[in-house]
Amino acid sequence: MRRQLGETRSVIRANHALVCPDSHENTPVPNWPGSEAVFVVTPDMGAKFAQFFVRMTENASGKSPAAGIERFFLVLDGEVSLRTTEESYSLTREGYALVPADMEHEVRATVPSRLVVLEREFIPLEGLNRPGLVVGHVNTQPTRQMTDDGLLSVRKLLPMNVSFDCEVNVMEFKPGGSLPYVETHFVEHGLLMLSGGGIYRSGDDWYPVEQGDAIWMGPFCEQWFGAIGKSDARYLIYKNWNREPLIG
Repeated sequence: MRRQLGETRSVIRANHALVCPDSHENTPVPNWPGSEAVFVVTPDMGAKFAQFFVRMTENASGKSPAAGIERFFLVLDGEVSLRTTEESYSLTREGYALVPADMEHEVRATVPSRLVVLEREFIPLEGLNRPGLVVGHVNTQPTRQMTDDGLLSVRKLLPMNVSFDCEVNVMEFKPGGSLPYVETHFVEHGLLMLSGGGIYRSGDDWYPVEQGDAIWMGPFCEQWFGAIGKSDARYLIYKNWNREPLIG
């Protein structure tokens, strides 16, 4: 076995990281009693957000994050309820929510469940109302073609509204599809491979990636993806958005 020989596909660099399931380390966290978390992106590596998995036993719950922190989560397996002081929702596989900063809420597992969670400090803009709660399901969001060959499309999970300081999308690639160019920009990314596989370029390195792999890409890290294999490749991707670099 690779792990018995001290091998892993995980790679940590100054401006990017690939964190694979073969190197996950479970840890309990006070905000998610009865659950175990695996942190794959944190500010310790240079990111301005945290990305982690939460494995919840039946009836385990997650509490609101610290003041000023907004939370996005997507259900990878199982079913959870999301309860605020005014509303309650049931979220099944690939259901998701963006909970605004300082909104009291609880996430509770109806059955054993697994989530991917992204948390970051919300950056308000003067004169704009803060965004409200967003609850949805990936499959209900329309697909938008991104390339002329029809091999790449995107589902945008959050409203295209300047009050939101981040964007979360699902990118969908047919076999042979790829990003149309190497991206280089000031925003950073958190990514999770949902299905399929391919080759991801981060900086000067090319990595084979597959379902369950997580990637962090810092500002101005060169990035590109190409899908390989016989099935579609899909990934969830976060980026900071709608804020100029000097205030974000």
